[in-house]
Amino acid sequence: MEEISNIVDKLTLAMIEYDKGDPMRIQHFMKVHRFAQLIARQENVDARTQYITELAAVVHDIGIHPAEKKYGKSNGNYQEELGPAPAREMLSTLGVDAADIDRICYLVGHHHTYRNIDGMDYQILVEADFLVNMYEDHLPEYAVDAALKNIFRTETGKRLCQLQFKEKYQKG
Repeated sequence: MEEISNIVDKLTLAMIEYDKGDPMRIQHFMKVHRFAQLIARQENVDARTQYITELAAVVHDIGIHPAEKKYGKSNGNYQEELGPAPAREMLSTLGVDAADIDRICYLVGHHHTYRNIDGMDYQILVEADFLVNMYEDHLPEYAVDAALKNIFRTETGKRLCQLQFKEKYQKG
C-alpha cells in the first residue's frame, strides 16, 4: 500500500479538480477530511481503518453534482444513490485496492444513514460530517444536543462537538 498521505493528497487534488468552480464543496470536504483524520488518530484506529476513513472523507459528497444534475437537488438520499459510481472510478484511477474501494463506496453510499453504523470508519465519517454541517448550517442548540445524544459515539467526536458548540451556547 502506497503511503497513506500520498494517496490522500492525490485523491484530494482529484476531488478539487472534480469540484472545480465550487469552493463551498471543496472547503466542505477539506474540513470533513481533517476532522475525520483527527478523530481517527485520537481514537487510535488501525492503519487500514485510518486509510479508509480518510479516503472516504475526501469523496463522501462526490454524489452532490450528479444529484443536482439528475434531480435538481442534492438531498442526502440522492448523494448516497449517485456517489458510489464516481467515487469508484476516481479511486480506481489511483490504484486503490478493490476491497478498500468497496468499503469506501459503501461509506459514500450510506454517510447520510445514521442507523446500523457498522464500523469505526463509518462512525468517524458521520461524526466529522456532522461537525462541519452543524457549523455550516448554523444548527440551533437543540439540534446539537440531539446529535450529541443520538449520533456521536467516539470520545474525540463528542469532545470536539462540545468544545465547538456547547461552549458557544454557554457564552451566549
